[in-house]
Amino acid sequence: MSERLAARPVIPVIVIDDENDAEPLAEALLEGGLDVIEVTCRTAAASAALARILRAFPQMFVGAGTVVTREQALQVLDLGVSFGVAPGLNPDTLSLFADAGVPFLPGVQTPTEIERALSLGLRLLKFFPAGAAGGAKMLAALAGPYGPLGVRFCPTGGVSLDNMNEYLALREVFAVGGSWLASKSQIAGKEWSAITRQTREALAKAAEVRETGAAR
Repeated sequence: MSERLAARPVIPVIVIDDENDAEPLAEALLEGGLDVIEVTCRTAAASAALARILRAFPQMFVGAGTVVTREQALQVLDLGVSFGVAPGLNPDTLSLFADAGVPFLPGVQTPTEIERALSLGLRLLKFFPAGAAGGAKMLAALAGPYGPLGVRFCPTGGVSLDNMNEYLALREVFAVGGSWLASKSQIAGKEWSAITRQTREALAKAAEVRETGAAR
């Protein structure tokens, strides 16, 4: 599953306020060519939305984001999510996902946190908040000592269509996470065609880096 996750250059980070938006949103992403979604556990509708996507679209790689409590971890694992993501590194949460055999991306921002993740056997990490922490330049400096050890990152927070390739051009970056692919206002406005268009634009942008051979 970790290999499947690392094969996707863009991960949409989604906040869903109404569970009824889950299926049309997932369909819009699939129409745009993207079969992965991260639904954050920030709203009361998150669990139900995850369940609906998992049921309606078994071909999707469905993840739970912002998993910060034991209760959230147990809940989303019970749903059968494909992966989990957190803004920080909590060994207890990591243990729950590891016991379930489900990939988990903890958030890191410093060498100490990266080495803590390494000591726990993790190689795929979330760099968060990417923009506020110094952007691609900062991540390049951080990644240097750890890339040879197989550590790879998914920067999230402040990533956009305009700067995503600055991150993807780094060999140690396997994907970028972004909320711009489907904003809360677009979801509330049922702007599914716009979300599909943005998804296609992001994938086309990512392909530019891969075609030049600058990444990986």
